[in-house]
Amino acid sequence: MQSASANSCEELVEYRRGDYLISTDRARLDLDVVHGFLTDCYWAKGIPRELVGRSMQNSLCFGIYHADTQQVGFSRVVSDFATVAYLGDVFVLESHRGHGLCKWMMECIVKHPALQGLRRWILLTRDAHGLYSSFGFTPLKAPERYMELHRPDVYERH
Repeated sequence: MQSASANSCEELVEYRRGDYLISTDRARLDLDVVHGFLTDCYWAKGIPRELVGRSMQNSLCFGIYHADTQQVGFSRVVSDFATVAYLGDVFVLESHRGHGLCKWMMECIVKHPALQGLRRWILLTRDAHGLYSSFGFTPLKAPERYMELHRPDVYERH
């Protein structure tokens, strides 16, 4: 039996385009930027800072940086790195939108070495169907098979 590499998801991956860098280097991530965006967005409104930090620690994170220092975008993948991945918290700060950064980040995510050969990718979106469909995402083919335990007010209780 072959064993999977425990560090394949921790492999540092970086891509450059002009003044922008996409990196999986955890040391570069700016919790203040990520929390600042998420606490005001529709899907994580009011999320406590410590929960954002914990979610980042337990995910494969992709940061977008302008001029190698200022974080301007983010996404994270939760996966077993064998069969399934959940893509979440995808954003680019408004001041840097219009440069194709989100599409570029998606290109980097789907080609990450640790995310190859997965049977299923999952995500939730209210308004970015066009972006994700260009990467092969489709509406659920069998929504009757999916279930969820959704607690939309959980952040208000912290």
